[in-house]
Amino acid sequence: MLSAIIIAVALVVSAYLLTSKQLSSSSSWRATVTPLASIMGSGFLVSAPLLAGIVGNLAVVSMGLLLVVAYGVGSAIRFNIRHFEPIENQLHGHVQRLAFLSRLVLAVAYFISVTYYLQLLSAFVLNALGVESELASNLITSVLLISIGVVGIWRGLERLETIEKYAVSLNLGMIAALLVGLAAYNAQLALSGEWALPAVSSSMDLHDLRVLLGLLIVVQGFETSRYLGSHHSADERITTMRRAQLISALIYLLFISLATVLFRDGLQADVTAIIEMTAPVAVALPLLISLAAVGSQFSAAVADNSGAGGLLEESTQGKLPVRYGYLLILLTTLALTWETNVNSIIAYASRAFALYYMLQCLVALAVSRDQGPQHRAPLRQLMFCLLAVICGLVFAVGLPSE
Repeated sequence: MLSAIIIAVALVVSAYLLTSKQLSSSSSWRATVTPLASIMGSGFLVSAPLLAGIVGNLAVVSMGLLLVVAYGVGSAIRFNIRHFEPIENQLHGHVQRLAFLSRLVLAVAYFISVTYYLQLLSAFVLNALGVESELASNLITSVLLISIGVVGIWRGLERLETIEKYAVSLNLGMIAALLVGLAAYNAQLALSGEWALPAVSSSMDLHDLRVLLGLLIVVQGFETSRYLGSHHSADERITTMRRAQLISALIYLLFISLATVLFRDGLQADVTAIIEMTAPVAVALPLLISLAAVGSQFSAAVADNSGAGGLLEESTQGKLPVRYGYLLILLTTLALTWETNVNSIIAYASRAFALYYMLQCLVALAVSRDQGPQHRAPLRQLMFCLLAVICGLVFAVGLPSE
């Protein structure tokens, strides 16, 4: 019965998101769903098992800390949308040079995240097939990278980007179904008197803290609002980015809270453990999650590939055409694929995005300091400075979950 309810929820939510004319015609919804889908993409799938392996029953608290840091960084980026964008191309000072560097860093972060998304996709495919092979994972990832790269170089990625609409709807439908399933499972355990926190290690040492810092990417994605200026106003992007972060924070905290009862030792090295972890809830969940994972990771890889190509073209003022950018991305991501694995690439991606976030916080700090005395806010400047330090620590000491 629960499997039927879960499937029905997934189908109804996905169908509504795909067919609703009200949503498709809403500029506010489109501006919200872009960062929301990015935040809720791969991070949602790997967060619970990775946190279970690192901090055990402290997972909700740890996720809360990551979300607070992410929201703080989001506030810095929203400040930049409001106060830096209008002067970004009018002057050529130190702040503009810092912003230019941050765009280059973001392009590199996208290189790493493309590799991460497709390595994660390969891991879910092989898990579904019951195969454990790093060689097979690298081969699948390489084939996908070459396919995306060749299409981008030859015809552009616009056609592949149409998959995003379906992948986002399927992923959000899966998330809704998973939350319903977990809520029902927890209720059943509570009513039968069997609900209890699992007997897993819940301590945290310095090494665990460094690994936790390496998981910043699970709440990454909100920065996409910064680069939607050609389609949405500054006010709309600020409002919808904040909304996307608050919605995703609520979903993450609810998910980790409901999933904690399923924790067990030994999950930290397996990013696909969400499949095995949710199997006791309902037989339909593992298949549903696997299907959503494949679609969402492919869509995210295409989106970040396109974003990186566009940033390279913009940063070089058109001297590097986007098709040559795709070639550079392809060569770099292939090298990353064969030199890393899915666990280590998570930490590398987190560190790359942390460096970008640090630079954005420094931009916000510099702009705030350059404003007139009547607009300066010492507490806000202190917050930007503290966030820059935190992101710098993530970049410097974040470790993979191995």
